[in-house]
Amino acid sequence: MNQPVPFINPVIEQRADPWIYKHSDGYYYFTGSVPEYDRIEVRRARTIQGLNTAEPVAVWHKYETGPLSANIWAPEIHFIHDKWYIYFAAARTTETKEGLFDHRMFVLENDSANPLEGEWVEKGQIKTRWESFALDATTFQHNGVLYYVWAQKDPDIVGNSNLYISEMSNPWTLRGEQVMISTPEYDWEVIGFKVNEGAAVLKRNGRIFISYSASATDHNYCMGLLTADENADLLDPKSWAKSPVPIFCTNEETGQFGPGHNSFTVAPDGSDVLVYHARNYKEITGDPLYDPNRHTRVQPLKWNEDGTPDFGIPVPDGAPVNK
Repeated sequence: MNQPVPFINPVIEQRADPWIYKHSDGYYYFTGSVPEYDRIEVRRARTIQGLNTAEPVAVWHKYETGPLSANIWAPEIHFIHDKWYIYFAAARTTETKEGLFDHRMFVLENDSANPLEGEWVEKGQIKTRWESFALDATTFQHNGVLYYVWAQKDPDIVGNSNLYISEMSNPWTLRGEQVMISTPEYDWEVIGFKVNEGAAVLKRNGRIFISYSASATDHNYCMGLLTADENADLLDPKSWAKSPVPIFCTNEETGQFGPGHNSFTVAPDGSDVLVYHARNYKEITGDPLYDPNRHTRVQPLKWNEDGTPDFGIPVPDGAPVNK
């Protein structure tokens, strides 16, 4: 039996909000926020570790002016109905930093077999109930329904962003009810900012898990978890149980600070892999959003006997890690 190939972190330096997707063609596809926040890159490799040296392809660049001209954040690449889609957030250029939290959500489409080729077509803004700060969209399919999960500011709720879910009529249009499933309420969710963002979905063991990130993007950044039964009404907020404690956070002993904005992928043997970013130092000069050293990291995601995920602790840099 082949031994699993160990991961060595960081897998990709200076790539925050990492998204790794293993496609049916055997390739791992990667995208994430670049430090310049000015473009969307995609790369692919036959192995997760191989993404480190894979050539990135810039598939889209920001505009000079308008709503797609600044702070291109957190792209995710999805394969839906035989086409590729990239969901991302963008803001407009302003003379002051007030535009920093002016994001809206957008989507690109590509019908090529290989998303590093062909044309990426802008499908426009994902319209929600409010015209307000919105970002970090993800999608998943369940029982034949396409769902959209995202973070947004409700003008009537104190705080920066809550998590919402909605059905979609197609990969760029919401339909029906838009429901809040989490709002920052615990002490660990409101340090610096009142934030729930960066949702990622994992369906396992008869349940649907949504991990998310909370608090400011410095060493206080951490992850929480929502859980619903797979047979529940996912548009009913009561279907979602929220962990009262963070499930993944800074570990000074391993030298990992502010782990979060995760995604999930699978190893070649089908076992689950946790993907996230973190820094390897605590003290940051200036605004953490302009510190480029949130690196992409991976490690095996383990499972408890009751069928719930065990995120463990963020592993140290440079040391091989497998099961």
